[in-house]
Amino acid sequence: MHIVALKSPDSRDLRSVIHPDTIEKIVSLKGVSVSFETGIGDGINVSDQTFVDLGLRALSRDECLSDGNLIITPSSLSHDEVAKVQLGSTVLGMVNPFYAIEEMKALNNSKINVVSMEFIPRITRAQKMDVLSSQANLAGYAAVLEAAQHLSSALPMMMTAAGTLKPARVFVIGVGVAGLQAIATAKRLGARVEAFDTRDVVEEQVKSLGAKFVKIDLGDTGQTDQGYAKELTPEQIAKQKELQSLVCERSDIVITTAQIFGRPAPKIIDDKTIKKMKPGSVIFDMAVETGGNVEGSIVDEVVDVNGVKLVGVSYLASKVSSHASFALSNNIINWIADFYDEESTKINFDFEDEVIQSSVLAFEGKILNERFA
Repeated sequence: MHIVALKSPDSRDLRSVIHPDTIEKIVSLKGVSVSFETGIGDGINVSDQTFVDLGLRALSRDECLSDGNLIITPSSLSHDEVAKVQLGSTVLGMVNPFYAIEEMKALNNSKINVVSMEFIPRITRAQKMDVLSSQANLAGYAAVLEAAQHLSSALPMMMTAAGTLKPARVFVIGVGVAGLQAIATAKRLGARVEAFDTRDVVEEQVKSLGAKFVKIDLGDTGQTDQGYAKELTPEQIAKQKELQSLVCERSDIVITTAQIFGRPAPKIIDDKTIKKMKPGSVIFDMAVETGGNVEGSIVDEVVDVNGVKLVGVSYLASKVSSHASFALSNNIINWIADFYDEESTKINFDFEDEVIQSSVLAFEGKILNERFA
């Protein structure tokens, strides 16, 4: 089997789906050869020669598409690229299915299998393949560093001869993987941290990181069987906005992380709240790529509203591209290693397996996930 690795066509995405410290696991598989698109390591300061020395071959993007049996990618393929892929091949990676539905259907119509790493189930056995968690974790870390750069004061309390500098107040909205890492990072940097989530079950996690959990009674909320927060009703969102605005007013940095898988992000901070905040404060919208949590935030721009900076950064995990690539590569390679059959030198698509059931969206000309049928 010929495995090929593509780089992202978007120059803002610096991550690589292969990393020198992880690639040995598939290079050593019986019956496997591995190639990569020239320049795949540019964003992580890894030369083509480094990968060649590890036993891989450097190819053009077109050669990767036409020669590969298993194509691993950090993004969806274009319609033109789909036409270049071999019949019966498999495309595996972060294929962004909710935003590239037509491209996925084109792959299926060409009888090309589609495996979406975004659909890895949240079960213990699949944690090593969970790209959403690995990338969100690093994005949460990067969000705090990026937000701090736009603040005109330091985060920790400092006792100086010139007087005592008060610690910055950081408010994290949403305590998923990204939110927990944002809380931990802000605490390590010395800020006073508060956090809110619609799921009361995360209160202990917040407190264990040394932060204060803000309680807002929204009635029945809870979480999905995958551990994500459930979508709120319009009435619950209105109440959340009203009560959390009191915390936003006293905060120097507000970080929003609320996202709904496959749906536009909910607007949880409106113009009213922004106008109540003090000039010089920062709102960092981690959901800006999927519609944004903050009214007025724009992808890759800093918007000034009465002195309050609204910051939105795309491909946030790329701010720590080497570690993001290490994690992403490991996630993808773990999927391959688990399902590659060395006897047949093919991927074993065993649909009795929960990971295969969840992650394989199209197989041999059939759309398997009803959301895309």
